[in-house]
Amino acid sequence: MSLIPSFFGGRRSNVFDPFSLDVFDPFKDFPLSNSLSASFPELSRENSAFVSTRVDWKETPEAHVFKADLPGLKKEEVKVEIEDDRVLQISGERSVEKEDKNDQWHRVERSSGKFLRRFRLPENAKMDQVKANMENGVLTVTVPKEEVKKSEVKKTIDITG
Repeated sequence: MSLIPSFFGGRRSNVFDPFSLDVFDPFKDFPLSNSLSASFPELSRENSAFVSTRVDWKETPEAHVFKADLPGLKKEEVKVEIEDDRVLQISGERSVEKEDKNDQWHRVERSSGKFLRRFRLPENAKMDQVKANMENGVLTVTVPKEEVKKSEVKKTIDITG
């Protein structure tokens, strides 16, 4: 019985992903103090939206597939972009719910604010054939792969000496 799958929640995870541009945040899961959250509620709510946007990246024989959970967002509120340096960027914003002066909030757990995720794509990605689909709050971005040609030995070089 391995401890690694249970430690990572039973999912495969590569902490040292060479293609990732994600910035390591040592305070990602560190709860803010109650006084700070009470003084600046917009700070903690906006930060949680950025941090809580989770993206899965899997590679199949045909493509790289990214899936992001974006519950409650419409496709018009999400932007998928490819930059010249082979970077896939997923961004958007969750609007803050309008508050009524007569409302009394007991708990605010749903996050709002801007989010942004960036991934460096490998050389075999077909940048001109990227497709994105949004269904039931899940964004799926498919990046087809080019077939990597294996180099053949064309000429043998004699070694002298």
